[in-house]
Amino acid sequence: MDQEVKEKYMKAGKIAGEARDYAAEIAKPGKKILDIVEAVESLIKAKGAEIAFPINISINDIAAHDTADKNDERVLGENDIVKIDIGTHIDGYIGDTARTVAWSEDYQELIKSTKQALEEAIKLCTPGTNLGEISSVIEKTIKEAGFKPIANLTGHGLDKFNLHAEPTIPNVSFKTSYTLQEGQAIAIEPFATTNEGAGLIKESVEKKIFMMLYDKPVRNQHARQILRIAKTRNGLPFPLRWVPSSGIGLRIGLKELLDKNILYDYPILKEIKGAPVAQSEHSIIVADKPIITTKTEKF
Repeated sequence: MDQEVKEKYMKAGKIAGEARDYAAEIAKPGKKILDIVEAVESLIKAKGAEIAFPINISINDIAAHDTADKNDERVLGENDIVKIDIGTHIDGYIGDTARTVAWSEDYQELIKSTKQALEEAIKLCTPGTNLGEISSVIEKTIKEAGFKPIANLTGHGLDKFNLHAEPTIPNVSFKTSYTLQEGQAIAIEPFATTNEGAGLIKESVEKKIFMMLYDKPVRNQHARQILRIAKTRNGLPFPLRWVPSSGIGLRIGLKELLDKNILYDYPILKEIKGAPVAQSEHSIIVADKPIITTKTEKF
């Protein structure tokens, strides 16, 4: 990794970390989800970065891929456990980070287990480390804390305008010959649930986040509006909230784009048994002393 690229990863990570901490501060019971995501997205832009993906606010058994709709009236509740997942980029070089907040003591140990698993995994992000060692330590740490890792959610590599590059980093043990290389950018994100859960997620019908796969001509005016937003993203995801259209017209335009395989959708992901889920995530540059680009004094 050359110095210019490294500096961009570092700047993106710094802003992502600051945005994550700001989101955690303003996320309070009674606060609208829409107000949180709009405030955080504005902060990211004010600090000189771009949004790598819509701010994810995933509550309780929802593990990932939920964000605010336009005119979303949902508010956070006192007994909620809330995953805040944030991505920024500088010229396509990405900082991806997440933390979980809750106001009930019932969830604090679950949250702590994911943070401890993340900390232990980061220690292994050195050149030559077998990827399986990282997955094993995540699983071991979460289980020793008395919880279940989510087996079908993973960390991932980061590349220019690519949120999910190789390698895939499972949160449970597996065998592989893959080893980390000096200068790789990766995101490690342990997810955990309680022992009442299955330790697995499923896709729900609801989808709020999309990504353009191909550019093809379309007739529907609402579909064209969606594509205008999609084309500005360089292959990165976007929410319908950013599209000027609304109502049935927007849904018709969206259906045309999905039917023609122009867009890819990200289903909201839920724990199979409806159990609460916690998540912690940092972005790291692999080095003899791993570089955590999204680390702050607060997380």
